[in-house]
Amino acid sequence: MIRKASYPLLKLHCAGCAHRSEGIAAKVEGVEKASANFAAGLLYVEYDPERFRAEDLKAAIDHAGYELIIDSEDPFSEQEKQNRKNYATLRKKVLFTWILALPLLVLGMAHGWHFAGKDLILMVLSLAILLIGGRDFIRNAWILATQRSANMDTLVAVSTLVSFIFSLFTLCFPQFWEARNIEAHVYFEASGMIIAFVLLGKLMEGRAKNGTSKALQDLMHLQPATALRINADGTEKEVGVKELQTGDRVRILPGEAVPVDGVVLAGSSYVDESMLTGEPLAVNKTVGNKVAAGTINQKGSLEVEITGVGQSTVLAGIVRMVREAQGSKAPAQRIADKVAGIFVPTILILSVVTFAVWLMAGGWSAFPRALVCMLSVLVIACPCALGLATPTALMVGMGRAAQNHILIKDAAALEEICHIDRLVLDKTGTLTQGKPTVEEAVMTNPQDASSMKELAVLRAAERKSEHPLAGAVVEWIDETLRRCTAPVDEIPAEEIEDFESLPGKGIRFRYADKTYWAGGVNMVKEMMTDTAPSWLETCTEQESILIAFGQGTELFCRLALSDALKPCAAQVVKQLQQDRIEVHMLTGDHEKNAAAVAAKTGITHYKSNMFPQGKQDYITALQAEGHKVAMVGDGINDSQALAAADVSMALKRGTDIAMNVASVVLIGNEKNDLEAIPKAVKLSKKTRRIIQENLFWAFIYNVVGIVLASGLFYPVFGWMLNPMIASAAMAFSSVSVVSNSLRLKWVRIA
Repeated sequence: MIRKASYPLLKLHCAGCAHRSEGIAAKVEGVEKASANFAAGLLYVEYDPERFRAEDLKAAIDHAGYELIIDSEDPFSEQEKQNRKNYATLRKKVLFTWILALPLLVLGMAHGWHFAGKDLILMVLSLAILLIGGRDFIRNAWILATQRSANMDTLVAVSTLVSFIFSLFTLCFPQFWEARNIEAHVYFEASGMIIAFVLLGKLMEGRAKNGTSKALQDLMHLQPATALRINADGTEKEVGVKELQTGDRVRILPGEAVPVDGVVLAGSSYVDESMLTGEPLAVNKTVGNKVAAGTINQKGSLEVEITGVGQSTVLAGIVRMVREAQGSKAPAQRIADKVAGIFVPTILILSVVTFAVWLMAGGWSAFPRALVCMLSVLVIACPCALGLATPTALMVGMGRAAQNHILIKDAAALEEICHIDRLVLDKTGTLTQGKPTVEEAVMTNPQDASSMKELAVLRAAERKSEHPLAGAVVEWIDETLRRCTAPVDEIPAEEIEDFESLPGKGIRFRYADKTYWAGGVNMVKEMMTDTAPSWLETCTEQESILIAFGQGTELFCRLALSDALKPCAAQVVKQLQQDRIEVHMLTGDHEKNAAAVAAKTGITHYKSNMFPQGKQDYITALQAEGHKVAMVGDGINDSQALAAADVSMALKRGTDIAMNVASVVLIGNEKNDLEAIPKAVKLSKKTRRIIQENLFWAFIYNVVGIVLASGLFYPVFGWMLNPMIASAAMAFSSVSVVSNSLRLKWVRIA
């Protein structure tokens, strides 16, 4: 039987590293499938437990220069600890590098400013940057070289080392070039600035990835560390959750998080299950009902028999599925890293071929020209333009997105948004406002002092109620009484007597020797049996929730409560459909409410009664059909689907878990946050086009420059590119790429 596992993977330097680690893992005995995610730092494997040993996998990965965590008690906490440590080290390294790089840049570019010792100062600054900032690039390039592989680290290491060694030779032996009528010129600033810019990019990339592990840690923290276990003799003792076993009994007090999965043996209460269903209304739990770890018990006390603890709980399953979804996603390979795998060895071969051809054509007398041509090829093939092509466009695009209330946490998401053809929306809190409000109020009696006094009575009673709709009723009464011209006296809650909660019906109580009631359809039918109002049948057919208030058979008022749509919801759905994006809706709510919201927004594809696993399965089913899928949600129950989607979007007012898992956070206010989605699609298309233009021009500069630098046109036209001009051409290509990226600042996306 094939099993699955996710392991933290450290020391990844680029998407190419993730791709390489996949290939290494796939060759380990027993591994059926391997997939690495660079952004999440995860290696996901499917394996045969009879043949697979985690130690063999770790040995293979570690030998390749990476690090797999398998033997820690909590490997993902260890990964987070290591990531924080590495990020802090990188930040210090970037700061130190740029302190040295700025004077290096000023002195290196001031060609008209000459003084004794200038080149020596440049050499010292460049050497310090190489030893501190460039050490990892050089070490990684060496490891890759011993394994006959290459990536952007190789290109950085080779170009910086060649530039430095060439410049050092020129500094020590300038007469070597002068004797051959070649200007002795140094390129120390090139080697130093390449490292400074690449390190800065890595720091920004690391910062963008920090949320993923934290999201899963926060999710696990929803489950309390201790529980109140009921012993066989009836005594109660607080113990660690790890000590509990299936079949044990625990007591869950009001306000506590449920520590385990279980079945209620005694007691009744309302439990907030929004982390599972996303629905704002707490669920009434009585004997025989199931409860899940991480949900919140409200006011009642429950005695629960454990059915699942630790890794067997629903909460742990969500964590596990999020990790698997992150690890099993096909990693978005950076275009520059893909090209580097071919481009780097090609440039190295071309430089050697250039050197050899010149020697064969002109003999040893052509050695200086051969060396200059070889160095020119390496210098002009510097990765600056290729390295800047994607990140500069993404940086500007991300800044532009922030101006439009779109927080892009993962740069790869900005590239991917333009490819989506299916958008899946959560209902509650995403399309709707996420909380019940009084949509309609009908007062049976005229709104005089008497009827206002009755509302004050209802307010006092609802304040004693545990029902999740009570707050919405109290809020509406507060607002109604505030608008009342005559002041209405506050009725203390303690004056409400014989308060009784009737599950499935409502509440009954006494005030001033009179018995009142408030509740839904069932309560109205019971209290007004002979005089059931005609509107009652209509109320049962609507998606709104009815609350009526009365005394005996006399009705004072009726309220219709619902979770209202956001004002922009229908317009956003229409706009996305016009952009040829098919919109789907998933919700944990029942069919009637789901159908009503779908009809109002123009959504034809929707599913109701969806739990976290079902939402993830829905996403993966769309992907299996060949679609690029984006998911928009706001709750913990959406986290699995968010992790599985090609692009994940969360709302700022959603849970921290959803926001940390998502690669895009919509940070507008609750009325217009959805309007950012079509803006993100348009911005992504513009950014993608800029990236393609940047890469095109970067390649053109490199191809034309390499041809000139190799001296191919020298025998015919006398054209030869010396390293100084090659360096200038390289710098110009970088400037053009950055300038083109800056055009995104003025692109209209509204």
